[in-house]
Amino acid sequence: MPATPALTRILERPGLVAGLLAAASAALLSGAFAFQYIGGLAPCVLCIWQRWPYAVVIGLGVIGAGLARGAAPPKGALAAVLGLAALALFVDAGIAGFHVGVEQKWWEGTQACVGTGPSGAKTAQQMVAELLNTKVVRCDEVAWSLAGISMAGYNMIAALGLGVFATLGALRTAGRGGKTEVIHG
Repeated sequence: MPATPALTRILERPGLVAGLLAAASAALLSGAFAFQYIGGLAPCVLCIWQRWPYAVVIGLGVIGAGLARGAAPPKGALAAVLGLAALALFVDAGIAGFHVGVEQKWWEGTQACVGTGPSGAKTAQQMVAELLNTKVVRCDEVAWSLAGISMAGYNMIAALGLGVFATLGALRTAGRGGKTEVIHG
């Protein structure tokens, strides 16, 4: 399916693609922090893992935008930066998809999703006190949803969409997308 004219114009400007990826990742990460600090929804371990790829994409987006501002931006480097951003976003979508599966009870989460036991040589009373004072945010409980889709589900959709956008940008920048020159070998 051919890209729309507006998308085509954006994809022809790798610096803009990189900047948009950084801005969208920053917005999504800010949203996660807003849910945590303003909305009072403590993140589980999988929620936190889903934040790291966005931080990586922000950094890559800034690097890509900076490279594109140069007099002769290195096409290969820009394509690599966008490709790495796509990879990070697809990893994020994978983590989010795993999280959705845990929420839906399709499979079990990690040990960190349900908490770890007490460590070290302690008395039974010390272990009970430690367990009672440890608040574990479970990954298999949906903290918030809209229209039956959890935050992990929305994150998976966003990360997949941004990953496709980054992939299209990388391919276009490398000269392999749309009507631009195809690089052989």
